[in-house]
Amino acid sequence: AQNWTQYSRCGLTSLVWLGLNVFLFWWFYLAYDLPQNFFYTRVLLGRALALARAPAACLNFNCMLILLPVCRNLLSFLRGSSACCSTRVRRQLDRNLTFHKMVAWMIALHTAIHTIAHLFNVEWSVHARVEEEGTLAAVLSRLGDSPNESYINFYRQTIPNPVGGLYVAFTYLAGLTGVIITLALILIITSSTKIIRRSYFEVFWYTHHLFVIFFIGLVIHGAGRIVRGQTAMSLAEHIPEVCSKNFTDWGKKGACPVPQFAGNPPMTWKWVVGPMFLYFCERLVRFWRSQQKVVITKVVIHPFKTIELQMMKKGFKMEVGQYIFVKCPAVSKLEWHPFTLTSAPEEDYFSIHVRIVGDWTEGLFNACGCDKQEFQEAWKLPKIAVDGPFGTASEDVFSYETVMLVGAGIGVTPFASVLKSVWYKYCHDATNLKLKKIYFYWLCRDTHAFEWFADLLQSLETQMQERNNAEFLSYNIYLTGWDETQATHFVMHHEEEKDVITGLKQKTLYGRPNWENEFKTIARQHPGSRIGVFLCGPEGLADTLNKQSISNSEADPRGVHFIFNKENF
Repeated sequence: AQNWTQYSRCGLTSLVWLGLNVFLFWWFYLAYDLPQNFFYTRVLLGRALALARAPAACLNFNCMLILLPVCRNLLSFLRGSSACCSTRVRRQLDRNLTFHKMVAWMIALHTAIHTIAHLFNVEWSVHARVEEEGTLAAVLSRLGDSPNESYINFYRQTIPNPVGGLYVAFTYLAGLTGVIITLALILIITSSTKIIRRSYFEVFWYTHHLFVIFFIGLVIHGAGRIVRGQTAMSLAEHIPEVCSKNFTDWGKKGACPVPQFAGNPPMTWKWVVGPMFLYFCERLVRFWRSQQKVVITKVVIHPFKTIELQMMKKGFKMEVGQYIFVKCPAVSKLEWHPFTLTSAPEEDYFSIHVRIVGDWTEGLFNACGCDKQEFQEAWKLPKIAVDGPFGTASEDVFSYETVMLVGAGIGVTPFASVLKSVWYKYCHDATNLKLKKIYFYWLCRDTHAFEWFADLLQSLETQMQERNNAEFLSYNIYLTGWDETQATHFVMHHEEEKDVITGLKQKTLYGRPNWENEFKTIARQHPGSRIGVFLCGPEGLADTLNKQSISNSEADPRGVHFIFNKENF
């Protein structure tokens, strides 16, 4: 249910995509189950013929789509082009990875159907080839043994099952490529599960690149032309429904001529060549950008195993909430990891905050000298490659008058960029700023996690008070992990002017927000508004906020509407 809620966010796009899958399946099922040119093929294979070809068509369609959601430069270009992308279209583009996962699962489903149907096809083809004379299937299977005959049964040996089936799987082009691409798909999907992706990112990263083998095998899979049908010229002389009743007299004087057959030409390449070319161009752009020099200007060690890298790169331009991919050759020459930019576009550098949670981040921590006590010279810092920036949902923050920003743990990073940009805009000129109200929520388990972000909130708090606009920012910090000793200490200091944890005037709250009350309160304070809800956090919280956004939006177009957006990268 949780996965379906996540996937259903693609709305109309999902319905159109599902509808096209149903249409293609049914269309190609009938295309092989009814026409006369496959009459004799159905005699050999039965319903399994149509059941194999229908999902094959859907596989072509979905394999055409699977690469497009990960063409990040193309999506960022479309997202940034206001001429062709409305806010609603951009929100669909922001769900690219959700759609990518949906397409992957659909490919897995059709692969299973296609494979099972072909297992029956192979078994029946082998059986028909080795069975005794006297049946139509046996006569059809022996076509091609004599001169001037074309075959219909692709299996030309006389080895019975099960050895015959294994012979097809590992010696025929269609069988061998089918085994390879199925194994590659299984490895790709299983290594993409949340547990593997979070705990063993390297396994996910390297295994995911089996998609290259998958697409190569997919393109040449149909080159063997094992699915064969009667030719149009043969159909003019040999009507299957009539001639099949006298199959023992084929070729004799006054009888039906021997039918002629031809294999279906491979079609998959026509579906995937366009997306493959686009993705190839995408990789070229990424490679070119990753070769540009990046200079680490500052490394800041924050509490709670978090480091901040401040960098500079010639020609680098960013918007709030965008993200980049980072590679550190000193740690791994192949791995790229995504990080949200925590700097503002107004700053002369760009920065990321990295929490140390795995082997790669631990390696980066050590490579930057953060494990040493002495001051680290700049020339000793590792080389860094940067690809990006890429657009996200947070770019639309300034398109609303009222927004809710929700960050969980290190998920606060995109909103650091947003709040910094707001601070700079207020320092210079805020008259043209459409955004009038920010409700900021930060959920974190440990008190130390607040420290690196508290300075920014204090600066923004002071700035708003100086400009007599203290109501511009309402922030709520929730400590979700705490014990009784901490609770007693906090209660004793609750009456102090500033919070004992953050140093802010707004007191830290404990536990988790009552989201239903929060949404209803904000809806009452902003009637008739479009309120942007932005989240960078776990899927469970995303489901909750998405449901609250829907349930608290009014049916009347003039009423309040909550527009839910989630970070995906």
